Formats: sequence, C-alpha cells, structure tokens
Amino acid sequence: MNDESSRSHSILMLKLQSTFEEGNIKIVRNSKLSLIDLAGSENQRINQLEGDRKKESSNINKSLLQLGIVINKLYENSFNNNNFISYRSSKLTHLLKDSLGGNSKTSIIACISPCLNKVKETLSTLQFADRAKQIKCNVHVNEDKEAINDGFKELYEKLYNN
Repeated sequence: MNDESSRSHSILMLKLQSTFEEGNIKIVRNSKLSLIDLAGSENQRINQLEGDRKKESSNINKSLLQLGIVINKLYENSFNNNNFISYRSSKLTHLLKDSLGGNSKTSIIACISPCLNKVKETLSTLQFADRAKQIKCNVHVNEDKEAINDGFKELYEKLYNN
C-alpha cells in the first residue's frame, strides 16, 4: 500500500533445474522453491479502518479466506478423496497450487501472539497450521531421462524415416 505498510502477501518463487549424465542417459531434474510471507487477517471494526486501508485489508482477508477454504478441502481429502479443490478462487491459491496439494514438501512457520487479547487470532492461526500439516502429498522427484547415445538416435531415425 505504501512504503511503511507491512500489510501484503509476499511471494518469491525460484525454479531450479539440474542436468547430469549417467552413462548414456541425460537426466534433468526440475524443482521449484516458493517462499511465501502471508499478511495476517485484520479486524476492520476493531482497528477502525477507512478508505484505502480498509480496501487493502478487505482484499487480504478475502485471499486468506479462500486459502483457508482450500486448506480445509485438502485436509478433508486426506481422509476421503471426493472434494473439488478450486485453486482459481483467488490469485493467492492459484499461485500456491503446487505448494499446497501438488508434488511438494511444504513447511509452515506460524507467527502467533502471546497477548491475551489476541487469543482468538492465535487459535485460528494454530488451527490453520495444524490442518495444513495434516495434508498428505505424494512427493516424487521431477526427473526426465533422455537417451543421448548416438546408436539410439540412428536406430530411431532408421525406424521412423523409412
């Protein structure tokens, strides 16, 4: 919103690729590292927000609500796989699709407050983190193997060019 505001989601996504050879096979491994810092929800009535700050807060709260819905459905799918997951319900969930329910390992650091007047927010954050922790993903290495042996290339050309 402005230079002093910390009210935003920050997302850094790095795509990594490593290539190596084992014998006559070229192996390419692809991975993606996503670092996400989510703004917490804000009670507009208590903080008496107005104008642009209220609009900013509304957008953050909407995206966090959609993220919570996706997390809940993924959590439920860990037990019975019959829920449709709408990742396109917000830009945030669409960007995080691979990190949430895809082929990934996900870690969450949840920031909570020790203040007694923030108990409701703290419990909500802990419940969110616990549900996210319960999501089961089938993680495997993203690896493509490609034959680079000249003998294979010649045989391929003979078979398909005749």
